[in-house]
Amino acid sequence: MSGKIEAVIFDWGGVLIENPRPALMQFCARAFGVSEEQYIEAHSKFLEQFQKGLVSEQAFWRKVCAELEKPEPRHPSLWGQAFRAAYAPRKEMLALASNLHKAGYKTALLSNTEFPAMQFFYEQGYDMFDVRVFSCTEGVAKPERKIYQTTLDRLGCPASRTVFTDDRAEFIAAAGQLGINAILFKNIKQFKGELMRLGVNTG
Repeated sequence: MSGKIEAVIFDWGGVLIENPRPALMQFCARAFGVSEEQYIEAHSKFLEQFQKGLVSEQAFWRKVCAELEKPEPRHPSLWGQAFRAAYAPRKEMLALASNLHKAGYKTALLSNTEFPAMQFFYEQGYDMFDVRVFSCTEGVAKPERKIYQTTLDRLGCPASRTVFTDDRAEFIAAAGQLGINAILFKNIKQFKGELMRLGVNTG
């Protein structure tokens, strides 16, 4: 690390909120009347396209339903409905992000997510992030180098003065390759301790 930390980049699912994937998978499997295993197999074939914004939600469901041999959902946004059902914020982590922002650190959200989930994020009115980078609007996703560089560019900070946290090791490794101070998130106590070791004032 060279110099004082100026910015902190947060992952969303699994860091600022509980990992929504298990509940999302359960919700969608129930909606189609299939097992979770069946749903996940079909879902996984098309998720990357959906997360990168390369297909609409309607097109995503058309592909998934063709795999499952099930009718397309009647709800205008089944993914949005499922995400709302799965959403469980970690209030301490959101408070930490807010405190860092108030203390003068630049803050960013960097998430692999889909348009309906992104819309839900904006509905929450979170104002503690200077920069928000979603894979669905960028056409790229973690662990691709470009999405990290985009976040750094929008923050206006060099990698060496930036911290990134995520709960997935491969995403942490990719950030580290750019020279970002990358912290694998386990829990808030561990994360705060890592920040303090980097000289960040956590409040």
